[in-house]
Amino acid sequence: MSAAAILTLAWKSLMNRRVTALLTLAAIALCVTLFIGVDKIRDGARQGFDRTISGTDLIVGARSGSINLLLYSVFRIGNATNNVSWESYERWSQNENVAWSIPISLGDSHRGFRVMGTTTAYFEHYRFGGDNRLAIVEGRQFDDLFDAVLGADVARELGYELGQEFSVAHGIGATSFANHDDKPFTVSGILERTGTPVDRTIHVSLRGIEAIHIGWESGTQSPLARMVTADQVREMPLKPKAITAFMVGLKSRIAVLRLQRDINTYREEPLLAIIPGVALSELWSVVGVAETALRAIAAFVVFTGLLGMLTTIMTSLNERRREMAILRSLGARPWHIFALLLSEGALLALIGALLGVALVYGGLAIAAPIIEAQSGIFLGALTPGLYDVAVVGIIVIASVVLGCIPAFRAYRNSLADGLTIRV
Repeated sequence: MSAAAILTLAWKSLMNRRVTALLTLAAIALCVTLFIGVDKIRDGARQGFDRTISGTDLIVGARSGSINLLLYSVFRIGNATNNVSWESYERWSQNENVAWSIPISLGDSHRGFRVMGTTTAYFEHYRFGGDNRLAIVEGRQFDDLFDAVLGADVARELGYELGQEFSVAHGIGATSFANHDDKPFTVSGILERTGTPVDRTIHVSLRGIEAIHIGWESGTQSPLARMVTADQVREMPLKPKAITAFMVGLKSRIAVLRLQRDINTYREEPLLAIIPGVALSELWSVVGVAETALRAIAAFVVFTGLLGMLTTIMTSLNERRREMAILRSLGARPWHIFALLLSEGALLALIGALLGVALVYGGLAIAAPIIEAQSGIFLGALTPGLYDVAVVGIIVIASVVLGCIPAFRAYRNSLADGLTIRV
């Protein structure tokens, strides 16, 4: 009996017990989906985080934690514990080692999307994914006080076009009852999609942020807010009192550590300067323990699925004693029976694992936009690779090893024992 004949016989045997086989396949597929899914989400999140910012030497904010500063300034996750005074920003942006700086002001939103106040330096110096620049596909940067440049996802999900007006809400909730509707912004430009949190951000000028907060100094709207019209505000010499954070590019990276130390020991105001790459490494070290735990749990789930397959084959052995005996009487040798049982286990594991891989990528294709919308975390490119092949191979090998147990038991069954009717 050839190997092809054994595989054909194994397939027909599984089809003869299709209900049990399908349940086993479903169990293995779900286990593999969990195991590979955990790893793919982790890798996708890392790729998305790593490509979000590049070319920035330092990020400076109020003294808190490096991970917190990185998350709210770059990924729009969380909030700042305090602001940075405009005087401190000017002091450090004019440092002899600084080539450029980008101030950012956060704290407002529009229908769940973060509004960020900045300057045109943001469009000139911000880089992502290596050395990619922000590109405006429609319109222009903000020229007027109340101009706004939308990220690609903001424009797509809200259906906004150039010239459309909208009001900004005070705070970052998806629903707010404190709106700056007396001074609406106008869409002046739409950015090209970047696959970073920039896509879900509304960019306005720092002066625009100051303008809408006239009369909001106490945190709530005062009568003064509506008394001052948009045209009157345009004539005012608006200057920020504070910003949330700022990004810095240096003339020479040799000065990074020295400038970081100087900012962190600045006595006039408690500031924190972080190196984005180092802060990302700290973030992954923090979540590394959770990642290891999740992978261990997923591995145990896969092992449990393979044990379920073993249990199914073992349970069916007693019912198939006569089938084995008939095969022996037709000329099948003991090692043919052994190979038949191994082939059944390997086929179940292979098909189940491949189905699990398909479920992973299908599920991620559906879930990625939802994850981006709910958490602001952008998953990187998720394509099948050698890791998936290795996982499928290991699962098939493990199924063959476990399949040796029922195969050896069937191997030992003699022809006479198989034909004996047990009462």
